[in-house]
Amino acid sequence: MVHRLFNILFSAALVQFFQAIPLQAQDQWSWPEKPENIQVLSKDWPGSRLRPVMTGFTRALGVGCSHCHVGEVGKPLSTYDFPSDANPNKDRAREMLRMLGSINDHLKNIEPSGDKRVNMWCHTCHSGRPRPMTLEEIVGETYKLMGIEAALEHYADLKENYYGKGAYNFGERALNALGYKMLGNEDVSGAIAFFELNAKEFPRSANVWDSLAEGYMRAGKMKLAKKYYKKSLKLNPNNPNAKDMLKKLREGQRG
Repeated sequence: MVHRLFNILFSAALVQFFQAIPLQAQDQWSWPEKPENIQVLSKDWPGSRLRPVMTGFTRALGVGCSHCHVGEVGKPLSTYDFPSDANPNKDRAREMLRMLGSINDHLKNIEPSGDKRVNMWCHTCHSGRPRPMTLEEIVGETYKLMGIEAALEHYADLKENYYGKGAYNFGERALNALGYKMLGNEDVSGAIAFFELNAKEFPRSANVWDSLAEGYMRAGKMKLAKKYYKKSLKLNPNNPNAKDMLKKLREGQRG
């Protein structure tokens, strides 16, 4: 099960571990012949066999050894306490390995839809991220903890570091969904901030201008709402919502 899975991973690992750690650490540390405190992988594996598996984990999650082990980033690996369980991420990783093995066992019960059976790996979900969350989820979490400015900065950082890598979908949907979530929470100013960013990112999308117009209408700024509904309608003359909203706005002005 899990052991068979990582036998395959070992065979597929072509990147040498020592390319991923500082030269200073290489000079002071080497893989032990018999690693200690192995609980999910085979206890019979020597360090040379464990090496590509650990390398695969770091690449899949975009992290270093200190993510799961006790040690300080930038310090030689000889200073790390690898057998220790003090870092809670180690137990998380163990449970993820058990889950991965279970998922792949279940996949064997499904008739393949292609010429090869689908297989799950760490990078299937993580794609270089420690926490495999959607863009909407991770930016929304930052908003909840630190507010709108921090959330917008986080979005910019994520786009700079992950755009084009498949980790997040930077299409218009995520920011639009965040904006409507803010409207649902009665945070109109937060919604407008997300809608404005979306309009900046996707100026040719009728949908994002429609959403921005709705945000301004909820804020009571009818002139801006009318302006952006018109912009949406110009981009998509068949947008029924923009037509209806403009009609209501005109009727409201006459009333």
